[in-house]
Amino acid sequence: MKLELKNLSVTLSDKKILKSINLTVEDGEIISLLGASGCGKSTMLKTIAGLINQSEGSIILDGNIADKVPAHKRRTVIVFQDFRLFPNMTVWENVGFPLKILGVEKKQRREKALELLNKVKLEGYENRSVDELSGGQMQRVALARALAAEPTVLLLDEPFSSLDINLRKDMRELVLELQKEYKITTILVTHDQEEALTMSDRIAFMHSGQ
Repeated sequence: MKLELKNLSVTLSDKKILKSINLTVEDGEIISLLGASGCGKSTMLKTIAGLINQSEGSIILDGNIADKVPAHKRRTVIVFQDFRLFPNMTVWENVGFPLKILGVEKKQRREKALELLNKVKLEGYENRSVDELSGGQMQRVALARALAAEPTVLLLDEPFSSLDINLRKDMRELVLELQKEYKITTILVTHDQEEALTMSDRIAFMHSGQ
C-alpha cells in the first residue's frame, strides 16, 4: 500500500514536533528514518498509526485520506522497542491477539499464530509464558503479532536497539525476509546508519521535526 504524508504537522503541549512533513513511501517499499533523539521520528510513526492526531496536513493510504480513520481500522501497525507483550498470555495468545480483536474464532487464531511462529522460527514455543523468553525471542513474538494484524503499513520503532550485535543482525535479516515475502510497505526508525543502509530502499533524514 502506498503511504503519503502531505504537509503533516503535529503540536503537543504547545510545542510543534512535526513541521510540514512531506513523504511518500511506495507500495512494498522499506524506508529508514534516521535522526537524533527528539527530532520527531517516533511521533511521526504514532501519527501515521492514528495514536496521535496531527494538527495540520493529511495521511493518505492507497489514495484515501485516513485522517478520520481510527487507529484500529488503519492496519498501520507499530512494533515498539520495548515489545509490549501481554505477560498474562501465552506466546500464541499474544500473537493471536489482533485476530481476537477482529472476532476470529479461537481455533483459527491458534492456527494462524502457529503459522506465524513458524515464520519467525519459534515453532514449539506457542504455550510458553512470555516471561520465559529471551529478548530476541520476545522481539520475534512482537513481530509475529504485528504480522497477524495483516498490516498494510508496518512501522518499526527502533525494534533492534535492545538486542546484542549478533541478535540484531539475525533480526534484520528476518525482518527483511518477511517484509519482502508479505510485500509490506515499511518505515524503520533507527539511529544506526549501517542498519539503515543495509535494510532500506531509501533513507529519510529528520532534523528538528523536518
